[in-house]
Amino acid sequence: MMIHRTAVVHPDAQLDVDVQVGAYTVIGPSVFVGRGTVIASHVVIGRNVRIGAENRISSHVVIGTEAQDMSYKGAPSYVEIGDGNQFREFVTVNRGAHGEAVTRVGSRCLLMTGAHIAHDCVVGDGVIMANLATLGGHVTVGDRVVVGGLAAMHQFVRVGRMAMVGGTAGVTQDVPPYCIVQGTPPATVRGLNAVGLKRNGISSEGMNALKAAYRLVFRRGMTKENAIAEIEASVSRTEEVRHFLEFLKHASRRGVSRAERIEQPGLRVLDGGEPVPGPELVRRLVAEELDRRARDSRTEVDDVSGVGGGA
Repeated sequence: MMIHRTAVVHPDAQLDVDVQVGAYTVIGPSVFVGRGTVIASHVVIGRNVRIGAENRISSHVVIGTEAQDMSYKGAPSYVEIGDGNQFREFVTVNRGAHGEAVTRVGSRCLLMTGAHIAHDCVVGDGVIMANLATLGGHVTVGDRVVVGGLAAMHQFVRVGRMAMVGGTAGVTQDVPPYCIVQGTPPATVRGLNAVGLKRNGISSEGMNALKAAYRLVFRRGMTKENAIAEIEASVSRTEEVRHFLEFLKHASRRGVSRAERIEQPGLRVLDGGEPVPGPELVRRLVAEELDRRARDSRTEVDDVSGVGGGA
């Protein structure tokens, strides 16, 4: 164990073997730090924090301070962190405030510079939060989720397994597992996270079943209840589809994010009418325009021939 002489470690804190603590770091009471964890300089670990093994905590990280919540009145609250995580500079993780009053971070996560995890959040394993990504209170993030830089999630939002939240997205409703959301509030569902699914070894059968389930929920205009019933009746029940259904059936305080609205192509009628969508009309008008141009071209050839003959 290596503790810099300028570090301040509370007598009630427990540091396992091979823990390193950098200069001017402060570790408060009722803190446990697991073996092999490296804590850089100028870190603050408040109180009631349990940190697992082999974590890397960069300078100016703050973990285990009070919840940023006006209703919090100082009741006992906690932070629990798993193994093998990376906390980059200026990451902040607040203690819980309500209910079980625990903020949890899983294992093997990468929290980039300035990421913030608010009170009572639950973050799964293998999560990546890019620079300045923010979770409001009581947010739940599933395993292997990727959250883009500057993205922000409203309180009580749920983000399903292997989902991807695009950079700068404003997420105000639940993000189903395996999906991508993007956009300013409210962020909308843009499709399946195909690249993430492939990287995580999802089989072709699983991919096809997910595509079918996704279309029923987001592309057929059904209610959520009818889409769930149709999936249960007609889609192969792979592990991914089962998890997708469980997420949709779970009680939600925020509702599920809507799909991006795809504008259909339309043409404005010359008399000032509204745009008329539909490929049939487009094909007909294109054919008429091509016929008109062909007639004009034949007429131009005839006129030129006539002039040449007269000369």
